[in-house]
Amino acid sequence: MVQRSLQTPIMHRVVEHNGIVYVGGTTCDDETLDMAGQTREILAKLDRYLAEAGTDKSKLLTASIFVTDLGKKPDMDAVWKDWLAPENLPTRATVGVADLGGDTMIEIVVSAFK
Repeated sequence: MVQRSLQTPIMHRVVEHNGIVYVGGTTCDDETLDMAGQTREILAKLDRYLAEAGTDKSKLLTASIFVTDLGKKPDMDAVWKDWLAPENLPTRATVGVADLGGDTMIEIVVSAFK
């Protein structure tokens, strides 16, 4: 059975299927923040989305991270490391992209088990 929640005009933010929770691309609302600030805001949103779906960051399986400036990746990595316990690290890909719209510097997609 598929469960969908947090609908936006173009997608559901969270979809669950067979005990796996998929969280669509998440960006920050405050584009004036630097890379670390945008990352912190996104991770706080992911905490909320995962909790609403009945899981949490300790159960992450994968993460795909899109950044507009790979030179700022160390700032994102520092926040990421503080957010996750070393024993709960998911697989991860970080990809440099030309543009995410506006002043958005980072977008994160995750999946987790329940």
